[in-house]
Amino acid sequence: NFYRVHNRLPRRRMVFNDVLFYIKTSAEILDPARVFTTDKEFVKIFIKSVLGDEYNVPTIEVLHSMKEVYNYTFPARCAIKPTHSSGPIILRLDGEDIDFDKISRWFGVNYYKAHREANYRYLKPKLIVEPLLFNTESVEDIKFFCFRGKVKLVFWDFDRRTNHTRKLYTRDWKELEYSLGFPMSTKTKPRPGNLREMIVAAERLAEMFEFVRIDMYTNDREFRVGEITHVHGSAGSRFFPTDAEERASEVIFKE
Repeated sequence: NFYRVHNRLPRRRMVFNDVLFYIKTSAEILDPARVFTTDKEFVKIFIKSVLGDEYNVPTIEVLHSMKEVYNYTFPARCAIKPTHSSGPIILRLDGEDIDFDKISRWFGVNYYKAHREANYRYLKPKLIVEPLLFNTESVEDIKFFCFRGKVKLVFWDFDRRTNHTRKLYTRDWKELEYSLGFPMSTKTKPRPGNLREMIVAAERLAEMFEFVRIDMYTNDREFRVGEITHVHGSAGSRFFPTDAEERASEVIFKE
């Protein structure tokens, strides 16, 4: 898969996807802290212990089986997602019908089997129900790549549900002339008013991990930590342009 995406084999070197591939395929991915914080329910325990519960996305309910799902009355406005996978979500905005077939399929998913990220392998299937943050369905999210406990690279997504683009920034909000995973946006995001506070929080959460991504939601005044991502894109995200990977690696891994 790595060769198919990047047209090269991974090597033991400090290049973005090669580092992620090493984490993914070595004992590092089975670090108990990485496994524990992969679970979307348990990561909130970690966030609470490091930062305080006020930085968590509130939990309305955790459901452990389809029987519990069928018997549960979902709020008219909420976010619904599996705790043991990455990506799937249902946004309920105004009491829409619940897609029970989709949720049932989620319970049958072992994310490891598709992507070989072993931190997911033994997670128990669960469903977590959360409120819509900041009372909006288009909440802004910001992601921090941290190396040895320091924020090195930040990215901001635009138009996630229509024409998804992305812009990368340094920790001091200097725009970079390349993107990762999605085309570089022609839009620009003003420096968030609470960037400094988010960087401090991200670095505290990242202290025990060599290389990790800390994901947050913000409205430029408040922020909540969404999750901790240990292998961005399963080591399969391309840069735009492709030769930018070396430049980004300099930004991230240079001490």
